[in-house]
Amino acid sequence: MVNEAIELDLKGEVCPLTFVKTKLHLEGLESGDHLTVIFDSRSAISSVPKSVKSEGHTIIGIDQEDAGTWKVHIEKA
Repeated sequence: MVNEAIELDLKGEVCPLTFVKTKLHLEGLESGDHLTVIFDSRSAISSVPKSVKSEGHTIIGIDQEDAGTWKVHIEKA
């Protein structure tokens, strides 16, 4: 079975909604699925990966797309 890869665009959202929406999206995925979350909130880029890890998921990587946009790659536990 191939794990699903999904992208969630949260540009324009601010904390704590960035984590809440990320968490809700992860809850709908299967273990091993990959979720890429796009942020333009500087506070989200530090808080969301920390919160996601505390929930037991894996941060695969973080890419800065441009001066104000990041992609966080998550694997669901």
